Amino acid sequence: MTLTIRPALRGDIHLLGAIAEMTVFPADLMPGMIDGYLRGGPDRWLVAEDVSPVAFCFLEPERMTDQTWNMLALAVRPDRQGQGIGAMIVAAAEAALRVDGGRVLIVETAGTDDFARTRAFYAAQGYAQEARIRDFYDDGVDKVVYWKRL
Repeated sequence: MTLTIRPALRGDIHLLGAIAEMTVFPADLMPGMIDGYLRGGPDRWLVAEDVSPVAFCFLEPERMTDQTWNMLALAVRPDRQGQGIGAMIVAAAEAALRVDGGRVLIVETAGTDDFARTRAFYAAQGYAQEARIRDFYDDGVDKVVYWKRL
């Protein structure tokens, strides 16, 4: 099947919520997160789909910066992980930001062992570990910030 990457649509909310629930956050957070984008805000939401959505990427501009963006969520359905879909949607997001003058993209994740695969993924996509904030999310759960020039 051919994978298509496109901007998210209002009709995607339920399916993206299901992907989120399986991977990164509770589905009930999805409507509030995507609402500003659907109303024409500056955020970016991309969807990777074959027959239906299998992944999404959520980016927002960092306030008080010149074209710095933050990738706040990247999720690939568990049964489709390891197939290069995450790399494809990240590359598409980076390309879209570059077209519009994007300069830097950051992504934040946890520093615990269960996020080692996530950190390795970002390193493999060319992101450099830029910062570690100890005990950020909770005691013993550091925030790790990755950086990439677009």
